[in-house]
Amino acid sequence: MTTIDPVSTASLYTGAASTGSERKQTLDSEVFLKLLVTQLANQDPSSPMNTNEMIGQTTQLASMEQLTALSTTTTENFALTMRQAAAALIGAQAHYVDDAGVEHAGKVDAVSFADTVPQLTIGGTTVALDAVSGLTALT
Repeated sequence: MTTIDPVSTASLYTGAASTGSERKQTLDSEVFLKLLVTQLANQDPSSPMNTNEMIGQTTQLASMEQLTALSTTTTENFALTMRQAAAALIGAQAHYVDDAGVEHAGKVDAVSFADTVPQLTIGGTTVALDAVSGLTALT
């Protein structure tokens, strides 16, 4: 009787010295292809894999890759939109609440894109864009 080696779980880890907590949480194309090749290599010759199943799996892989690309594009688009919104605030009167719960207002003098969320300089204080609670037009 022939023994079939099980699918190695080493391919599910990200790196040579990975721990259990570093396991990949999603089925990416690399893992999918390794599983497919293992399945094809170890299939029963008297009952080969259904080609319709293989086409379906390949279609699912292509869909997954497109969804991943769409997610990346959406994330990049959101970041660009935040940057544009922050840049448009230069010269505006902005209101924000500090960590102590005190409301402040001041003119937006500068914008920094060094962090994930754009940082505004309002009256000499650095404030995250998402902390701005209101705007007043300067006359």
